[in-house]
Amino acid sequence: MSAQFDQVSVVKKSNIYFDGKCVSHNVIFADGSKKSVGVIFPSSLTFNTGAPETMEIIGGVCKVRLAGASEWQTYAAGQQFNVAANSSFDIETVETVDYVCHFG
Repeated sequence: MSAQFDQVSVVKKSNIYFDGKCVSHNVIFADGSKKSVGVIFPSSLTFNTGAPETMEIIGGVCKVRLAGASEWQTYAAGQQFNVAANSSFDIETVETVDYVCHFG
């Protein structure tokens, strides 16, 4: 995993979710694909998806429960998990988590 994205456009306005518990910026690549780069502050949240997503954890540790699952999985820096389109996942963080969300 590279530490940076080169030759991209960044949307200046931030995406703020859950009263500021999650903040991200959209990054647009030359081919038109999009990712979001952000942080989730310590919290317990539920995210809904439209497109399929791969959540890449860059820093911190979180517990995740995908829609329909009963078990929680732990993810740390260097790991990722996939979420189906039109689905959801619960995430619990006890420290700030840095992430990249890959859409599609």
